[in-house]
Amino acid sequence: MALNNINYDPKTTATNLANAYVAGSQSMIDSRSKVATATKTALTTLSSAMGAFQSALSSLSLGSKTMSANAATFSSAVGTATATSAAIAGTYSFYVERLATAGQVSYGGLSDTTAAGSGNLSVMLADGSNFQVSLNTADSNMDGNLSPKEIAAAINIAAGNSSRVTASTMSLNGATTLVLTSNLTGAANAASLDTSGVTNAALKAALDAPANQNQVVAAQDALVWVGAKTTGTQIVQASNVFSVVDGVTMTFTKAQAATETAPVTLTVAADTAATSANVQAFVDAYNKVITTLDGLTDVGDPSKGVGAAVFASDSGLAALRNRMLGTLRTAVGGQTLVNYGISAKRDGTLGLDTARLGKAVLANPGGLDGLFGKASLSSSSGVLGALDKLMAQWTSSANGQLASRKVSVDKEQISLTDRQAKVQTQFQNAYNRYLVQFTNLQTLQSKMNNTSSLFTALFSSSNSSS
Repeated sequence: MALNNINYDPKTTATNLANAYVAGSQSMIDSRSKVATATKTALTTLSSAMGAFQSALSSLSLGSKTMSANAATFSSAVGTATATSAAIAGTYSFYVERLATAGQVSYGGLSDTTAAGSGNLSVMLADGSNFQVSLNTADSNMDGNLSPKEIAAAINIAAGNSSRVTASTMSLNGATTLVLTSNLTGAANAASLDTSGVTNAALKAALDAPANQNQVVAAQDALVWVGAKTTGTQIVQASNVFSVVDGVTMTFTKAQAATETAPVTLTVAADTAATSANVQAFVDAYNKVITTLDGLTDVGDPSKGVGAAVFASDSGLAALRNRMLGTLRTAVGGQTLVNYGISAKRDGTLGLDTARLGKAVLANPGGLDGLFGKASLSSSSGVLGALDKLMAQWTSSANGQLASRKVSVDKEQISLTDRQAKVQTQFQNAYNRYLVQFTNLQTLQSKMNNTSSLFTALFSSSNSSS
């Protein structure tokens, strides 16, 4: 009689049984790992969105920038002008007689073979200040000679220079020339050399020789008239940047011709296009962060096979969204953002009615800035400041919600990694145990089959003999 021959692979059987043994633990780990990974990805997305929103808020508050904008333009190309919201609309007349310039003087007749260790050189400024330049340590390549380039380098690195003068060299008609350039405009910043401390006679003579000195550009102050030339008010200053009109900065780049007697006109007026662009920038930035929040908290639609987002049941983010919407309802002087054409849509994003915005700004120019305020470390107010503070509660690296949540997720992932290692050990132990058992069983089965075959052969032989 023969035993049924059951064929199986001990390794495959051990693997399947070991997997079944740890299936419950592995399923839990896989499920929690999937959630932790999704949460970490969502936190990264949220952090990026909130950071971008804060950057947008800050850019709308940089320096003297405000939401409402003014424009300042010249009637002729004499320069450029910018106006803050504090500037008063109107027209102003200026005559640009002279621009401020930075002085430049050159010294020729210098030799590349002047002996090193030549004392001290003084750089004199027209305002009466000066600084000392040591020529004794100027031989940078240690060849025993002092070249014009080494003198220029010594001037530039002199402790008292403070970047007021830049020294350089030029090659003119085959000879090296030392050039001093004032880094600031104005007559008081003109530079020259005092050689009284120079001990090398040849170098001193070359620098002092009038024939070797050339005033390349004369240092001078700007001369601008408020009003017409000669009859207006004269302003003389070292810089070409003027702040004569409150809230307006003018940078003159071109002087008027001597034959041109009429002044140019500066016009300051509301810039409706720039104001609309500023408000639209806020609306766009707000909509981006709200859209991201909505995507991460979406409850899904099971009927359409759409699952819930990772933060669908997150009360913290729901509260943040409500507080953001509440901030938009802030009222200042009886006015809200709605009065300026900014309103919420059904999906929570914002829309802008530019026509209504323009009319409201014309009726109440300061109202828009009062509502929006500032979002900066030194000045936090209005809608911008309130929204920035809300974001900071989440984005702060010290105690923000995002940081603490990321720490929790990291701890969870570390814990799951440890559990995975334990499950892997359990799997391996079970596999080894099952492999031994079923290998022994396979061996026993083989022996039994061999015995069965022997009995079958014996009985068959007996039957044949009879």
